[in-house]
Amino acid sequence: MRSLRRWWRRRTIGDGEWAGLLQPAPPGEWVSLDLETTGLDPKVDHILSLAAVPVRDGRVLTSERFERRIRAEREFGIDSIRHHRITPEEAASGVAVTTAVREFLHWLQGRTLLGYHLGFDLAMLSPHVRALTGFGLPNPRVDLADAFAARARRANPAAPPNLDFQHIADTLGVPVLGRHSALGDAATVGLCWLALQSQRRGAVERRP
Repeated sequence: MRSLRRWWRRRTIGDGEWAGLLQPAPPGEWVSLDLETTGLDPKVDHILSLAAVPVRDGRVLTSERFERRIRAEREFGIDSIRHHRITPEEAASGVAVTTAVREFLHWLQGRTLLGYHLGFDLAMLSPHVRALTGFGLPNPRVDLADAFAARARRANPAAPPNLDFQHIADTLGVPVLGRHSALGDAATVGLCWLALQSQRRGAVERRP
């Protein structure tokens, strides 16, 4: 269904500003995305920072990253600051969210999105994406938490999977980089994804 919608939008949008979002996703490449926000309710909370890094050829390419500090559209309190360590003064120096999302979409193009509980990030982005493009973000997406849960269930079907971010990273032998910063979390998710992919390939190769 998603591929059919992409085909229809390509037909209707043609060579317009957002045509790049509707191009086929390059194989073997993901864009690891993370947001820092004023809270966890997409209906009332706002984006404070957005970072994304390409994951390609077995590497997390921070040299090609996209990163923006975003100006807060509402006040936020000490609990929010303790989580993401962005002060109101720092947030005030950011760019407008519409500017940041527009630049991000042009940078992203049709690549596959990767994240940890990615649905939350996409819910935060959704109203801004729709306001700019007129449609929802069409990119393919994969979620590290879902992939790790499937791995854990294969190993031990009787036990509920532990999807804590630190646990996932520790299990996969990945250092957590700058926890609760958008760039640090995006890079860590990319490294975890590569480690998970490597383990899958190793398991396939070991099968008789």
